[in-house]
Amino acid sequence: MARVLLFGAGATGARIARQLRSSGAVDTLEIRDPSLERRERLVHDLGDGAVAGHGRRISGDPAVVVVATPPGTQLDVARRAMREGIAVVTTSNQTSEVRRLLELDDEARSRRVPVVVGAGFMPGLSCVLARHGAREFDEVEEIHVAKVGTGGPACARQHHRALSSTGIDWRDGRWMRRAGGSGRELAWFPDPVGGRDCYRAALPDALLLVPEFDGVQRVTARQAATRRDRLTAPLPMLRPPHAEGGIGAIRVELRGRVGVERRVSVYGAIERPAVAAGAVAAAATMHVLADDLVTGARGLAGHADTVGLLTTLADRGVKPVRFEGISTFV
Repeated sequence: MARVLLFGAGATGARIARQLRSSGAVDTLEIRDPSLERRERLVHDLGDGAVAGHGRRISGDPAVVVVATPPGTQLDVARRAMREGIAVVTTSNQTSEVRRLLELDDEARSRRVPVVVGAGFMPGLSCVLARHGAREFDEVEEIHVAKVGTGGPACARQHHRALSSTGIDWRDGRWMRRAGGSGRELAWFPDPVGGRDCYRAALPDALLLVPEFDGVQRVTARQAATRRDRLTAPLPMLRPPHAEGGIGAIRVELRGRVGVERRVSVYGAIERPAVAAGAVAAAATMHVLADDLVTGARGLAGHADTVGLLTTLADRGVKPVRFEGISTFV
């Protein structure tokens, strides 16, 4: 049994807390959040084993620090925990922050500390599916990921900003800057989401995937958007976001070579994004506690035991599918 320190009690943070308390792997979960009301309500709901903490200073010798605060606020906590020799699980999907978190890799390796970057729905589960699907290929040449939906208010704001910000693709060995809202592509997700128009946006997935797939030629990431989303993306949000978004989905398409054959494999998952992100971050935390994840700062595509992660996620209620004419469970 272990002590875990969780920063953030929003839509995703609350799901992480519930998943960890129900796992049986954590005996004490300390929760910190700027909102006293939200923090106290979550601690009360969880009951025994959950305690309220204060401030951003890391204390109490936790085995793992989980950071589920809004994107753009996670780097300092992650760096501080890593330098104290404490394993870290982060959930950020902000491109600039993910890049800085990945830059901690050399120091994290030297300290022999795992720093999991982007443990959410996408990135996160998408990275696990990309690594899992790659086992079928002799060589993976292209990876294309896409998502629908948002989690809590912080996720919705990040989604809104991403659509009007510059995206990055990997093409033929170099990074390409792409205008947000460009590159319309119809992508098919598991039912009942179905087909959605998806566009380039400021998404960090390529940063997490490219280092883990030697020789990959193209990596792209898109998010679903309506015409109204694209028109209003450069403006402030016209109305406050919902406390939590509705059903969401991800899609991971791999293209490559098996012997002399060209092959395409497509994986997907459907769930409310905050629920899925909470399950992924909790699963990553449980595997860190079990000493199953490698040291260094990297995404979940950098961890070989995808079967173990997917099994843990299935136990948590998140069951990805593979497209084979019909959707079949992984």
